[in-house]
Amino acid sequence: MANNQGEGPAIGIDLGTTYSCVAVWQNDRVEIITNDQGNRTTPSYVAFTSAQSLVGDPAMNQVARNPTNSVFDAKRLIGRRFSDPSIQNDINLWPFKVIGGPGDKPMIMVNYKGEEKHFTAEEISSMVLIKMREIAEAYLGKTVKNAVVTVPAYFNDSQRKATKDAGGIAGLNVLRIINEPTAAAIAYGLEKMVGSIGKRNVLVFDLGGGTTDVSLLTIEKGVFEVKAVAGDTHLGGQDFDNRMLKHFVEIFRRQHNVDISRDSRALRRLRTACEKAKRILSSTIETAIEVDCLYNGIDFFSTITCAKFSELNMDLLRKCIKPVEKCLADAKMDKSCVHDIVLTGGSSRIPKVQQLLQDFFDGKELSKSINPDEAVAYGAAVQAAILTGMGNEKIQDIILLNVTPLSLGVGVRGPVMSVLIPRNTTIPTKKELEYQTLFDNQASITFHVYEGERVRPCDNNFLGNITIPVTPAPRGVAKVIVCFDLDIDGILNVSSEEKTTGVKRKITITNDKWRLSNEEVERMVQDAKRYKAEDDYHMKKVKAKLDLENYAYNMKNAVNDENICAKLSPAVLKEIKDAIEQVIQWSLDDRHVVDLKPYQDKLEWLKSICNPMQQKDDN
Repeated sequence: MANNQGEGPAIGIDLGTTYSCVAVWQNDRVEIITNDQGNRTTPSYVAFTSAQSLVGDPAMNQVARNPTNSVFDAKRLIGRRFSDPSIQNDINLWPFKVIGGPGDKPMIMVNYKGEEKHFTAEEISSMVLIKMREIAEAYLGKTVKNAVVTVPAYFNDSQRKATKDAGGIAGLNVLRIINEPTAAAIAYGLEKMVGSIGKRNVLVFDLGGGTTDVSLLTIEKGVFEVKAVAGDTHLGGQDFDNRMLKHFVEIFRRQHNVDISRDSRALRRLRTACEKAKRILSSTIETAIEVDCLYNGIDFFSTITCAKFSELNMDLLRKCIKPVEKCLADAKMDKSCVHDIVLTGGSSRIPKVQQLLQDFFDGKELSKSINPDEAVAYGAAVQAAILTGMGNEKIQDIILLNVTPLSLGVGVRGPVMSVLIPRNTTIPTKKELEYQTLFDNQASITFHVYEGERVRPCDNNFLGNITIPVTPAPRGVAKVIVCFDLDIDGILNVSSEEKTTGVKRKITITNDKWRLSNEEVERMVQDAKRYKAEDDYHMKKVKAKLDLENYAYNMKNAVNDENICAKLSPAVLKEIKDAIEQVIQWSLDDRHVVDLKPYQDKLEWLKSICNPMQQKDDN
């Protein structure tokens, strides 16, 4: 493959919620690049002071004395709306201030060089990406412009596009946005499956600082095919920290009769102690929480055991396993068919998480052979080398096949979403369907584009619409082809063409305005199950309506047949025509779509009116 993506090397960046990592393919292998502090991962922190902005370790090191101007968790904000309930919940936990900006966009408010400044999550993330680029440039000794950046597999397209925008702000040409579990699977596949024979079903369980991600892949002869994805982009190590923080705030209140929940500096110092304790508990059964002069000169000391940590977080820990069940169900694969269970993400080290995962797979050993902090950046670097033609023959045959997490389709006039691309379809993909006019002499058709899993379009997320003119003709004569083209980055292009005239229309769903928050994505999937009975009943109502309309229009065409009309008296003919017109007008009123029986009753009534005509026709 020729390097046509620009000059210089291409790097892989794992842009994490709490820590980020950068890697590069060099000397026929992946090298994880250390930062200026000698660390292989860099905190995703940005701090603002009266003199400068700090990124990475320097920002994290000063956070206790400057909590309100030290920003972290930008990944939890990126591509979301300020009104998102999860954002509203997080606002109460962050020491920095987040306010609503134009278009319901969350804005981070800080004091920088003596002035109040507002930053978007993309801007904060771009500062972290700039730091990662600078780390790579210092190591390579040359300018870096190209990068592959990873995102959680269950990020919606708005979040993906926002991440790509952050790369652009950082001066990076983002060659590809790829899923974190897929990147980890590449790392696992290259390290452990070189020369292996046959197909391997690999489940990648990625539990990071802010996200839970599960992907099921089939790896065979260099082809990494994603079968299904599931996850929660608002569940990770930070949530466990929050539970511990709340627990110790209560202990301090009981010990000293003082509530520190509104003191951002005290909370920040206590949170840092909780984060440290969480990591220690991954390798020991008990540890101490000790903070000197936590509040008004009062020292704080307490202990926490592994068992207590699990108790505080049990509902969250169990929630981490739910995406595993959903992923297997979506892939229609039994858990016994999974050959390898790969752990990645720093929080996957938590013993209780590993125990719950192992119990789910009936005691099967978990693979811990790859570094959970570095595997995603490793895979991203491999993909970057492939895209720029820099890798050796070992990696050039690798093919990634990803999927789309939500179904995509159109609503025309009827109350049913017509799905063109089902969820978990391999991308890139291109699908088209033919539609026809619903009324006589219809001059145009408007297609409303949606994503989601519900039957009715109104229950799904609206993305945009496209209108195409058609040649006026009897109902069903004019036909239009609608084409959905979903590219490798998840950008949807919709086009339509009338078959008779060749007139075409095209739109691009850019995902920057209408896309869902991740909670809404998850809600749609869950609602599809919860309301299945309701949706099934609605389908019956729609079928009854279509049966009624088809019968009415068939009878309308029949009464215009001279041979049939000649056999009927004028009075009977008038009665039939009036009944047909009445039913058509009644059916066009969508307010009647509330129950099944009215359509069935109306059909039986119309059949009884039209019965003389049918008898004459039979004779």
